Amino acid sequence: MLVTAIRQSSPGKYLVSFSNGEELRSTLAAVTDARLYVGMELDDQAFEEFKRDSSKALGRDKALEMLAHRPYSCRELKDKLLKKGLGEESAEDCVQWLLERGFLDDGEYAGAVARHYAAKGYGPGRVKSELRRRGVGRELWDESLAEMGEGTEKLDAFLARRLSDPNDRDQVRKVSAALFRRGYSWEDIRAALRRFDAEAEIED
Repeated sequence: MLVTAIRQSSPGKYLVSFSNGEELRSTLAAVTDARLYVGMELDDQAFEEFKRDSSKALGRDKALEMLAHRPYSCRELKDKLLKKGLGEESAEDCVQWLLERGFLDDGEYAGAVARHYAAKGYGPGRVKSELRRRGVGRELWDESLAEMGEGTEKLDAFLARRLSDPNDRDQVRKVSAALFRRGYSWEDIRAALRRFDAEAEIED
């Protein structure tokens, strides 16, 4: 079949028409790599290869656009690409291609998630939940959690804001439950309450 037209559809994107009536969306890189020109004849194998390469190139461009807006874990990005209509093979190719070039790194991503939630005053439990939800492997959790630090300052600051009377058991229960929902362990919460009680006694 012959290439009958090569038209730019948007920056870096092209629409290639063929004599069999088919049109393929592609990229400048894919068109250039295939050395396509109007009037060029492609056999069935060359056509299928160009079709496959165009799909991969479009997927890679889409993945790069997504990463320009915010970071993703490998699984998050693959799932997002699948939802946008990419096939399993193309989505996996995008992830591997980005990994090889250092655009994706689940270890760095896990650390960034941990720092983000630690800065907002959340505990290790919340971070683990987020890492699980975002598809980060468990083998990366410990290192990322270590970047959070002990978190005692955040706990103490939370108690100082929310617990006006350390002798009010109902208030203590409510504040403790709130801290547990934020991802702190009961052990850490009890330790923080002991510190708060000690400070209150000194101030009196």
